[in-house]
Amino acid sequence: MEVIWKSIKFKYIFACILITFLISCLISIAPISIDECKCELATQQSQYNNHRQQNNADKNHKKSLHRLAILVPFRDRFEELLIFAPHMKKFLDKQNIDYHIFILNQIDRFRFNRASLINVGFLHVSSPELHPRYHYPTFVGGILLIKREHFVQVNGMSNKYWGWGLEDDEFYVRLKEAGLIVTRPQNVSTGTHNTFKHIHDRNHRKRDMIKCYNQREVTRKRDRQTGLNNVSYKLLSTIKMTIGDSPLTVLNISLMCDKLSTPWCECDKVMGSKDGKSKEKKKVNNNKSATGL
Repeated sequence: MEVIWKSIKFKYIFACILITFLISCLISIAPISIDECKCELATQQSQYNNHRQQNNADKNHKKSLHRLAILVPFRDRFEELLIFAPHMKKFLDKQNIDYHIFILNQIDRFRFNRASLINVGFLHVSSPELHPRYHYPTFVGGILLIKREHFVQVNGMSNKYWGWGLEDDEFYVRLKEAGLIVTRPQNVSTGTHNTFKHIHDRNHRKRDMIKCYNQREVTRKRDRQTGLNNVSYKLLSTIKMTIGDSPLTVLNISLMCDKLSTPWCECDKVMGSKDGKSKEKKKVNNNKSATGL
């Protein structure tokens, strides 16, 4: 009997120990599982809330009814672009404007043609009171905001203006003929002394002011032959890039030149000098002979 009792006692003690061990394991495991579930649920809830807040922020961030395309005619001005892009992002983000900046990079061998680049990009953009150099009332160069339908209505800008200047004056005539009114911003805090960074001197950012062939005569008249509908170009590539935190789209554009109508798309320095007038006339006469005029 004593042996049997010892055997039963041992089995009872062993069973108690085993049950205690199992209960301890369950107790120790249970809180971890609960915490893990709570943590996972909290993480999922946090992710959901962040996603919802981000969506709401995106919706609230761009409240404008219209999208704005900022077209920047460009060639060899990377130094200014590094300043321009972050400034525009900061300026426009404050106004909740839905916009994108397009850099219209002219990569052909011809003289710079701002108007044709704008035609290629399709939207153009100033106020003369704010410009450090040009103050006349009919000035619409520099920065001008225009609707797509109005730009189409006036057939964009002339494609005859190779080199510096006058393309904006011709564009103003187009706007005036179409009965479109140019309005100026009010209560602007900047003035002619701190509006634009305009670097142009003989050694740095020299302006291409050369006039050759009959360019001076032709470009002082209203152009009724060229515009948005017949700008000739090739879009060689489109590059997405970011300067700082400012997203940009760079369009690498190669403009085409009809030298029968605008031979001044290529001028050398001699052509634009006083000493080269005789050579200019000679080239014009040779050109007329070649074309049968």
